[in-house]
Amino acid sequence: MSLFRPCIDLHDGEVKQIVGASLSDSTPSDLRTNFVSSQPPAYYAQLYRTHGLRGAHVIKLGPNNDEAARAALAAWPKGMQIGGGISIDNAQLWLDAGADKVIVTSWLFPDAKLSIDRLRLLSETIGRDALVVDLSCKRRVRSPQDGPADAAAEPEWVVAMNKWQTPTNLVLSAESMAELAQYASEFLVHAADVEGLCQGIDEQLVERLAQWSTIPCTYAGGAKDLGDIELVDRLSQGRVDITYGSALDIFGGSGVKFDDLVAWNNSKQSQK
Repeated sequence: MSLFRPCIDLHDGEVKQIVGASLSDSTPSDLRTNFVSSQPPAYYAQLYRTHGLRGAHVIKLGPNNDEAARAALAAWPKGMQIGGGISIDNAQLWLDAGADKVIVTSWLFPDAKLSIDRLRLLSETIGRDALVVDLSCKRRVRSPQDGPADAAAEPEWVVAMNKWQTPTNLVLSAESMAELAQYASEFLVHAADVEGLCQGIDEQLVERLAQWSTIPCTYAGGAKDLGDIELVDRLSQGRVDITYGSALDIFGGSGVKFDDLVAWNNSKQSQK
């Protein structure tokens, strides 16, 4: 069964909803913001705690977010995950600050190349159960030289690091995800191309994640209404969870009500 997994996205210490593809260190003026909350991060953490929405991810988008992140984690110790700038040097510190798990991407890719040695070391240091690997990615159409001509129309998804600005050498596949799953307890996958646009999910990616992932996986990006959680549930046969952002009423959206997603989760969990 696919469940709603909430988020708290932090930018400059505030809860915001941002169009993912607009994040850029070189051209910060390009940033497109859908929502800036008047509520502190702890408000959302307490809201999720009240409704038993475990596994929410707190994502630090850039600097000046540590204080806000600690406040959110303190509002629900061991109830949420933390990502953004996580490395072997600070992972345990964030777990000690109240995170249930840490989410890591960029540190695993020195020079934009996956380091299995780094992943193995981090997993051994903090424990596989405390580690989520972020495989947020950008869609790319295969070129004919990448394989047989009949495969050219099949897209592929390249993991992107550094706030989704830098493509890495990792392409999502059953093989690559199986290797990573040895060292992590979950995957988090933002479809960066559609993140924040509220124009619908990447249906093909959801289908592939369900086929390829052998551990729990949460998809984020483009969800626009309640129908999208039903769609993810059907496409993935209940194997992939989904995050809503800009479309959600608690983040200023009009596409879906937070209470309806809570009701969805309660209904699905009662069927266990």
